[in-house]
Amino acid sequence: MPKFDSFVIFAEMRTGSNLLEAALNALPGVTCHGEAFNPALIGYPKRTELLGVTQAARDAEPMHLWRKIVAAPGLNGCRYFHDHDPRVLEAMLADPTCAKIVLTRNPIDSYVSLKIARATGQWKLGDAKHRKAAQADFDAAEFEDHLAQLQGFQIVLMHALQTSGQSAFYIDYEDAQDLDVLNGLAAWLGVEARLAALPDSLVPQNPEPLEAKVTDFAGMEASLARMDRFNLSRTPNFEPRRGPNVPGFVGCAEAGLLYMPLRPALDAQIRGWMAHIGPLEDKFSQKTLRQWKRKHPGHRSFTVLRHPLMRAHLAFAAVLHWPAFAETRDILRNAYKLPLPAEGKSIGPADYAQALLEFIRWLKANLNAQTSLPVHALWASQSAALQGFAQFALPDLLAREERLAQDLAYLTQASGIAAPPLDLGETDTAPFKLAEIWSPELEAAARDTYMRDFMQFGFGAWNAA
Repeated sequence: MPKFDSFVIFAEMRTGSNLLEAALNALPGVTCHGEAFNPALIGYPKRTELLGVTQAARDAEPMHLWRKIVAAPGLNGCRYFHDHDPRVLEAMLADPTCAKIVLTRNPIDSYVSLKIARATGQWKLGDAKHRKAAQADFDAAEFEDHLAQLQGFQIVLMHALQTSGQSAFYIDYEDAQDLDVLNGLAAWLGVEARLAALPDSLVPQNPEPLEAKVTDFAGMEASLARMDRFNLSRTPNFEPRRGPNVPGFVGCAEAGLLYMPLRPALDAQIRGWMAHIGPLEDKFSQKTLRQWKRKHPGHRSFTVLRHPLMRAHLAFAAVLHWPAFAETRDILRNAYKLPLPAEGKSIGPADYAQALLEFIRWLKANLNAQTSLPVHALWASQSAALQGFAQFALPDLLAREERLAQDLAYLTQASGIAAPPLDLGETDTAPFKLAEIWSPELEAAARDTYMRDFMQFGFGAWNAA
């Protein structure tokens, strides 16, 4: 049986958390201290302190109150909602001796109940004779926001439990009214006492079916039917996360410009363009880059997006010809049967085009973590690279290769400097140019492999770029 020193009920408004708290408080030796970290109150409305800690003291140092709760006699805990003080959440989640109880409810039920509670001002009901009745007006956009908040918080909880090897006691709104389930929770908590009956201090506030609680039920049904409830349009993403690659950034102190390359990048051309403005700085660490940013108020950062097919084409050319990829070539030939030429042998344009097609199809499996080779920065998705940048800072501008001169002119104008001329020269550095070997099959393979980038950045066909 697990041994816990404290507990937290992860819930939301209108999920039955008051009833669950009442049930736990009915167990001898167990105390739930309400919404201890609600920014608007401390524990309960009209309270000024909790366990000797004032609301002002809690706001100044929330961990002090959490330590008081953990140290209180018996098994103590509180309710925590997604919008409560985030400074204590990490400590709660990281502590395996803190029992996690996750209380959920059908989102549309909790949304309608929340709308009614806000309309009536009645958040608890102890006797049906005091009940205030109202109907909810369904707002599709408001509900989607409500749903996103609930789902986002559940993902945070799930990820924290998974990565720390913990489990939670999951309980639904209806389960909170089941005596056997509540006693099962007591057993899981390691509490010897059991409930003989459900708490009688609270009753359901709105027991009617949804049809009776919503002003335009048919309209709500139609709105919900348009929502992607099961996230069917989601593009699965198993690509490993990337770091921010700060050492690869290039700064120009004269203009406060920072270039964040997405490999394979137009480095020579962009470095040359920046050098016309002033001396360049690179090989930053996160510390020195933060210092650089502080010294250059009004700085602007940018990166350059390239069409996924062009990136795959240039990455493949590097795999074929760079000495550092000799082992990769061997694995691609032997383990994955890609039609690569033997070491030291040349390849013609038709064979190159076929080998590129097979390489792009192989990339789909590689990006989905289904191959023995890691995802290299040269062919990683630009979505993943930008997520890596975001661990340090996002670029101010996502420039596009096909309109780079205009985008950089906009950037320099925003920075208050004159734009030097941009000489791109030849941007396709592969032995065989993509314009010469392009085919609908290559285009389709690139779209299938880099589906997320096509969707995120709105890329069209390369030959129409």
